Amino acid sequence: MSAIDGLPPLAQVVREHGLAPTKALGQNFLFDLNLTAKIARAAGDLTGCDVLEIGPGPGGLTRALLAGGARRVVAIERDSRCLPALAGIAAHYPGRLQVIEGDALTLNAQTLFETPPKIIANLPYNIGTELLVGWLTTADWPPWWQSLTLMFQREVAERIVAGPGSKAYGRLSVLANWRARSEIMFDIPPQAFVPPPKVTSAVIRIEPQAAPDGVSLKALERVTAAAFGQRRKMLRRSLAPLGGEALLERAGIDPMKRAEDIDIEGFLSLARLPVAS
Repeated sequence: MSAIDGLPPLAQVVREHGLAPTKALGQNFLFDLNLTAKIARAAGDLTGCDVLEIGPGPGGLTRALLAGGARRVVAIERDSRCLPALAGIAAHYPGRLQVIEGDALTLNAQTLFETPPKIIANLPYNIGTELLVGWLTTADWPPWWQSLTLMFQREVAERIVAGPGSKAYGRLSVLANWRARSEIMFDIPPQAFVPPPKVTSAVIRIEPQAAPDGVSLKALERVTAAAFGQRRKMLRRSLAPLGGEALLERAGIDPMKRAEDIDIEGFLSLARLPVAS
């Protein structure tokens, strides 16, 4: 990648700017520019696309996105130490990289784009799931983003794509797949990072699909929160505050089953019904 974009190797950039990864910010730097290019490719054709990147750090993935043809990358970085390194990339790609110093959890990124961007990021482990839930539970659908290509701990990635009957299947699985399609693209081993985390990471891709008719996000969140909040209990118990057995019978669901046994269509059926206040 350094031969392609003419910029120094990432390890050199990190040394020159004194960018030791900070555990408090969930930082694990990915130096292998072949891997960052693979992540960029997993998002599909970037030509003419706007991209939102969260937590670019020294800019390994940022470089891959720009070299891969992204029209414009907006990178949100909380660590001010990384800004000089990112400024060097911005100078190399005039007018194509906008770096914003700030907290991705509080910044309204939607206002930064006129057309739906692809969100592509090696998310900091400590905020990744919270960011994802926010993107998945946006009220408007289709959403303000075009697709999500994100890196998580493998365990979290498995929860996102899990189906019924799996121990990984839960509220996050339903939220990620009732009006979108999620897929694990590939794994990245711990030794690819500095410092190496204790777990394997995985890159997932999520693409929005048509929302099912007659289902509100609020109703689905309420039903899944109740069901998975007490996942060891039978649904007649966990959903008792919402109507219990009567609700389940109207949806055609066995009240003796547990949340992990119910597929997404079953939860959609429950969400379509009026529930107890």
